[in-house]
Amino acid sequence: MSNLLVFVFIMVSLATLMAVYRILAGPTIADRAVGLDTATTITTAMIVLFSQIFHRGIFLDVALVYAVLAFLGVIALARYLEGGV
Repeated sequence: MSNLLVFVFIMVSLATLMAVYRILAGPTIADRAVGLDTATTITTAMIVLFSQIFHRGIFLDVALVYAVLAFLGVIALARYLEGGV
């Protein structure tokens, strides 16, 4: 594994920790929703990074499906918070 991939993995891990902090310490529910959306985006990036590290193309498909489901989940959460059905 190259040093660049290790560096990127460390940076993505730190970003994940910051997103989790926002989820746990967000003063409002909207802040927590934004933290959740950020965490899902970072997790998608981490899955793509794993695809590059392990040379497995199937992880890219998994990342794509995860990103679409995360997007739909955030839209549903936003609609619920807005008061819609």
